Amino acid sequence: MTPLSPPLIHPPRGDLPVLLSVPHSGRDYPQWLIEMATGGRKALSSLEDPLVDRLAWRARGRGVGAVIARAPRAAVDCNRAEDEVDPAVVEGRRRDRLTARARGGLGIVPGRTPHHGFLWRRAIGPAQLEQRLDQAHRPYHQALADQLERLVARFGCALLLDCHSMPPPPAGIPPIVFGDCRGRSAEPWVGAEAMQIARDCGFEAGLNDPFAGGHVTERHSDPGRAVHALQIEIDRRAYLDPSLREPGPGFDRMATFMEILAARLGDTLLSRRFATAAE
Repeated sequence: MTPLSPPLIHPPRGDLPVLLSVPHSGRDYPQWLIEMATGGRKALSSLEDPLVDRLAWRARGRGVGAVIARAPRAAVDCNRAEDEVDPAVVEGRRRDRLTARARGGLGIVPGRTPHHGFLWRRAIGPAQLEQRLDQAHRPYHQALADQLERLVARFGCALLLDCHSMPPPPAGIPPIVFGDCRGRSAEPWVGAEAMQIARDCGFEAGLNDPFAGGHVTERHSDPGRAVHALQIEIDRRAYLDPSLREPGPGFDRMATFMEILAARLGDTLLSRRFATAAE
């Protein structure tokens, strides 16, 4: 079978200690995956964070690094731990911890969605899961670890921005939600500064409710080493057209916000690092 595509890796090349992670925008669907799906590609593509990878273009132009999944989330979810397995999707894995996400059908191989029901014609075996992990999931996390280490070696600190989008949320949830794993993945100033930057750019923003962060932020953060991680969820209406699949009138505004967010957080991190070193 055609292997899953490895991630795109854009090493940092500027003066900011910031790395972007985009785990859910992969669109390289091998034919065998589509044929396994009960609802075809349309059902699988509903799991994507549409075009979030393209929102990163201005930040990347500024020299901010990025690791971008090309394999679709439907094949393997790079924002899940390897043992977050739904036993209805992967045979012989009933001993794995059944997290709330896996129980809800969104484990490391998603099993179902509210709109499309169960996604697959049949379960896969442990060997097939290992192949997907080796081809896409493990390279993604190795790339994140490598690029963060490059930033720490150069700047003495690093900030990981894990970039996602959300379907139109219920009333009361702002269009941008940051998550710092409720204070575990970043020092408090990071989330507070991010929300201020959002407000300065004309967006309402929240912190940790209803999205506090996932596997990427949990795994790659280490605030004690000055490696902070912040998840960002963006309302799709803020950058897509009414179909929620193509760029809309707010697309460039959101790309500009992503650039400003990376630049200001990166500059603040460097300033704080310098002040600490000078004491």
